[in-house]
Amino acid sequence: MQTICVLFGGVSPEHDISLRSAEAVLNHMKSENRSILPIGITKEGKWLLYGGSDYAEIAANTWELHPKNREAFLSPVRGMGLCIVQSDGTLKTVPVDVVFPVLHGENGEDGTIQGLFEIAGIPYVGCGVLASAASMDKSVTKLMAGTTGVRQADWLVLLRHAYQQDPKAMCAGILEKLSYPIFIKPCSTGSSVGVSKVKSEEQLQKALECAFRYDEKVLAEEFIHGKEIEVAVLGNQNPIAATAGEIDAGAEFYDFETKYVTTTSRPYIPARIDDSAMASVREWAVKIYQALSCKGLSRVDFFVTYDTNEVVFNEINTLPGFTSISMYPKMFAADGVSFSDLIERVIALALED
Repeated sequence: MQTICVLFGGVSPEHDISLRSAEAVLNHMKSENRSILPIGITKEGKWLLYGGSDYAEIAANTWELHPKNREAFLSPVRGMGLCIVQSDGTLKTVPVDVVFPVLHGENGEDGTIQGLFEIAGIPYVGCGVLASAASMDKSVTKLMAGTTGVRQADWLVLLRHAYQQDPKAMCAGILEKLSYPIFIKPCSTGSSVGVSKVKSEEQLQKALECAFRYDEKVLAEEFIHGKEIEVAVLGNQNPIAATAGEIDAGAEFYDFETKYVTTTSRPYIPARIDDSAMASVREWAVKIYQALSCKGLSRVDFFVTYDTNEVVFNEINTLPGFTSISMYPKMFAADGVSFSDLIERVIALALED
């Protein structure tokens, strides 16, 4: 009997997206000869073993109220591989074979929770500490991806304390290097949280204020006029890239609202690019994945420019969305790998020596 601990929720701004991903993963995970421990982390950081069986409660964010929930946590003692569950005033230990962290953003995708798994010696789905941390911080990602020679948008790193000291000076410094439109992004958020497309100085200061609410380090980035292309990558030593997909945001850009709230965006799989660009984005996706020491899975995002058909690297997501509308599983589905089989593959990769 294999025991899998599925972690979801978390303290990041992407908490609600994690709940949707967890519902889909749990509903598609094969249960034969397997015990599944769904452990949710509340926005306050409390760990609870979900006591229900209707995973729709997780997506609806009512799971915390289930009367059979019990406090639970993973033991950091190396080699034990234990989940500790509090039941009727006593502590019960449950051996865990592998952890599937369906966590997005802070404390879930940035190497911190991966550090706990490493200390405990528990196999886990997805990238390790270094790859997770480097991929979460967009400025570090750019430095490491740059070693591959891939083209990237011009960018600047901005610090919160410098902005607080002199906002106007920071705006002037940005405009010395970049021209409108400019993207302003927190370095360490996902799902486009805190991201703004700026076309004027008035918008610039507001965008910086917004971004600095989420992170002490922010990117100012050149606007690339091109199609938004995503590539799903899977594997450890010999990763493979799926057929690339394209997002037509149907809006100013592919922000949080267009990803998860409105219905303006439209995916295209395969992406509407020529064969040469398709081969190029898949090749670069694997190169960047390996340069960042990724394993298990990641989604690598690019632009393909309208005027020159050039591939421009955007960012990487080491725990991409696994919701019913997420591109990562859809891209592999287009290549003949079902959602359930994809889950089995990433679990198997976690257990590889």
